[in-house]
Amino acid sequence: MESYALLIAATLNAGTVLALAALGLLINEKAGIVNLGAEGMMLCAAIAGFATVVHTGSDVLGFAAGMGVGAVMAGLFGLLVIWLGTNQYATGLALSLFGVGFSAFVGIGYVQEKLPARAQFEVPWLGDIALIGPALFRQHPLVYGAMAFALALIWFLYRTRTGLVLRSVGESPESAHALGYNVRRIRLAAVVLGGALCGLAGAYISVIYTPLWVEGMVAGKGWIALALTTFATWRPARVLLGAYLFGGVTMLQFHLQGAGVDVPSQLLTALPYVATIVVLALISRNPTWIRINMPASLGKPFHPGS
Repeated sequence: MESYALLIAATLNAGTVLALAALGLLINEKAGIVNLGAEGMMLCAAIAGFATVVHTGSDVLGFAAGMGVGAVMAGLFGLLVIWLGTNQYATGLALSLFGVGFSAFVGIGYVQEKLPARAQFEVPWLGDIALIGPALFRQHPLVYGAMAFALALIWFLYRTRTGLVLRSVGESPESAHALGYNVRRIRLAAVVLGGALCGLAGAYISVIYTPLWVEGMVAGKGWIALALTTFATWRPARVLLGAYLFGGVTMLQFHLQGAGVDVPSQLLTALPYVATIVVLALISRNPTWIRINMPASLGKPFHPGS
């Protein structure tokens, strides 16, 4: 039973990375912008967060650095696609490729660096409950923060005027513009916030999830987070559940290896990506369902006055 508690705890930890990034990408897409640069942003944020903690010893500053790098990279992406009208998909891919190469170059000197001793967190009293405590109540505060943010995002999108405006920009930017809203600035704000969350996810990987720096350590999580938004049909609660599902699949490989299951390690490592492909293949069988839930202007440029 203890091994299952550890598996649940590891699932929540791994799912938090995907949840933070996917919720950020969800905000982008609710405003009608597709950003394929999540992988690159997360890698640059990971090395920024790791280097900051190495030099300052502060996890908070490391998270702030990661968010800042993610926001800046997303802001540049936003300026290119929103104001200059570049293709969203091509620009996002370029951002991802740039982030992969730039993070590898910057991180050369940090491969052998070690972080200070990590603090252990637990919810008082609840963390001592047998089985449940280790599984649910000995997590980093950002694990609970991701859950709280998902709930807050649901309230924001569907219960506030600002959230309604954001969704209207994603559905019909022409109508929002006609009503006097600055579509470009709203989209840029959504893109920057989404980038900051991807940056936080990247910093969480290198500072908490796997406290070290290795080239390419995000290992496709940015792409999985991007797929999660479609898998969840652009609903924050489903994004959170999907993140834990994929996090569980990721951790299952280690659980099976520890249990001595005679399966090639390469096959177990491929499990999260196989699961992503299977889920997307199943969803794509019902294009009408996707079309109904997808923001109508997703990926489409908007030019005021055109």
